[in-house]
Amino acid sequence: MTEQDSAVELLGLLSAKGRDVTGEWVQQVSGTLKGRVSVAELSRELVELHEALVQALSQGAGDVHGEQMSEVRALLTELSRNRARQGFSPTETAVSVFALKQVLEPVLQNGSTEEIRAFGRLSRVLDGLGLFTIETYTRTREELISAQAEQLMELSTPVVRVWDGVIAVPLVGTLDSARTQVVMEKLLQALVDTGSEQAIIDITGVPAVDTQVAQHLLKTIVAARLMGAECTVSGIRPQIAQTIVALGIEFEGIVTKASLADALKLALKRSGVEMVARKAGQL
Repeated sequence: MTEQDSAVELLGLLSAKGRDVTGEWVQQVSGTLKGRVSVAELSRELVELHEALVQALSQGAGDVHGEQMSEVRALLTELSRNRARQGFSPTETAVSVFALKQVLEPVLQNGSTEEIRAFGRLSRVLDGLGLFTIETYTRTREELISAQAEQLMELSTPVVRVWDGVIAVPLVGTLDSARTQVVMEKLLQALVDTGSEQAIIDITGVPAVDTQVAQHLLKTIVAARLMGAECTVSGIRPQIAQTIVALGIEFEGIVTKASLADALKLALKRSGVEMVARKAGQL
């Protein structure tokens, strides 16, 4: 069989002798996705994909990564990225391709030898396109997860201006190298933006302090000092204090306070703000 004859047989399968292939394809995929994508949207996607696949096969496409398949790959990339953003699973994404094989399977029952061979060749093409879809889906999910992790790290490391010339960084959760780098960058940038000379690093929400965490804190404090700011560490609970002593971690030269309120009082005093205590009942 010549390459031209092979292309004719493949195109004949996609027309399925007058059957509404795209309609059956949409029905198959819609049932799997359980209405999470509208029929109109699904129909648009699969009709475009069917037309692009017919065009590619008419040009003799046999390799999924060939130039003739560029439009098909573009459509599958868009479909995969949309499914990943919408929260579909890899299986639910790939079914948009593999369901076409189910639609065309009846040809195996009463088809000629040439049609059965053509079905085998088309199956290999669809398998390749299905794998391409899963790979694109996976890359998109990894990008989304990475972006969400960065956003969470930004949100979990706020720098708050608590007074003129005083900023605070309340830390909550585990402090690792990546997060410490974010803390340092945001703290230093806030010192520049606000012109502050006092910074408070509050670790009340940090569950544990080990040697690594302590080293991260020390690096951040040294960096702030190089920017001309005085740093105070607050929120050192008794358990954390005992751990620091047991590990032999040196906090020499670093001012520490038990609570954020105490650290704020010190920072305000350093800034020249006079604190006046009021007696009960006074306005």
